[in-house]
Amino acid sequence: MASLTALDLPLDANFERVVREQVERGEAFCVLDRRLSPRRRLEELAHLGATHVRSVDGLTARPDGRGVDEEIGLVMLTSGSSGPPKAAELTWRALAASARLTQATLRHDHAPVWYPCLPANHIGGLAVVLRAVLDDATLVWGDESTIGDAPARGATHVAIVRAHLARHDLSGFESVLLGGARPPHELPDNVVTTWGMTETGSGVVYDGVALPGVDVVAIDGEIAVRSPTLFRSYRHAPRPTVLGPDGRHDWFPTGDAGEVVDGRVRVRGRLGYVITTGGEKVWPDDLEAVLGGVDHVREVAVTGVDDPEWGQRIVALVVSDGAHPDDALRQAATERIGPWAKPKEIRYVAALPRTGSGKIRRNALRDLH
Repeated sequence: MASLTALDLPLDANFERVVREQVERGEAFCVLDRRLSPRRRLEELAHLGATHVRSVDGLTARPDGRGVDEEIGLVMLTSGSSGPPKAAELTWRALAASARLTQATLRHDHAPVWYPCLPANHIGGLAVVLRAVLDDATLVWGDESTIGDAPARGATHVAIVRAHLARHDLSGFESVLLGGARPPHELPDNVVTTWGMTETGSGVVYDGVALPGVDVVAIDGEIAVRSPTLFRSYRHAPRPTVLGPDGRHDWFPTGDAGEVVDGRVRVRGRLGYVITTGGEKVWPDDLEAVLGGVDHVREVAVTGVDDPEWGQRIVALVVSDGAHPDDALRQAATERIGPWAKPKEIRYVAALPRTGSGKIRRNALRDLH
């Protein structure tokens, strides 16, 4: 078994240097969330099973750590948007495939020059760094507050979450990869929407189309993927597989509902969060897309709450500009989806609970007031 080093370092040029050293030595690593409290940090370390921690103070051994197989390059916690995070093991081969596919897909007449700004403890953030370490990308370093100035310093590409769109002028980039939460209704021409997860080694579907070499199908309404970028296993469980339409049992069931029509992938949301109300199924992502287009609504999330009459009643959590457009919200749901999708309760909140990658933490919605 090989060691697993947890990197407890800020996202900067030194972080890139350390990752390069790990890759050159063939030593597996994971990345800690530096925003966590000391107690949560210990829990994260235990979950990852790191044998060492590398910080600005040096390398420290952890006697209760657990090594990894030689082929493993990265262990990363899943986002936790739909429950407790799981530690996924990705091979060096999968990491290299992800970097290569992304670079090849986004290349114009030159190799992309990336501006890293997402936390590296999430796959969307770390993948940007790995495109330089494992492929031919170049990185331009700065901090989140200077994203808009990065193109003037040579950056051509950036990966972001939805919140960055409202905070920064990103018009100077050739390509802006948008991941995490459902995108807004209207997007600038240089924005590419992405779908993927930790288990797929970062985004594998761009603007509804799978990257070259990535296969995506819907099996009984669930999105399944076969890709050279897939993780090998979880730390405590093998990788789930499902029988695909080609008769092979090597497809990964993602837990996302959706469909694939004429090669275009439409993801509807996590299977575990579909709301059944009065015998009708309502997908939170679909309803949120409708409600998000109502005037005065800045952000919205919907959830189902147990109800003796309806089975579940729909509750909408709305971040507004101060107005309370209850009637407009219910009318939009009725007209765009159906009367069963009309929220039975609307709560106005200051903010929605999100993961570090921008996804809504749906398991925290029901208690939000």
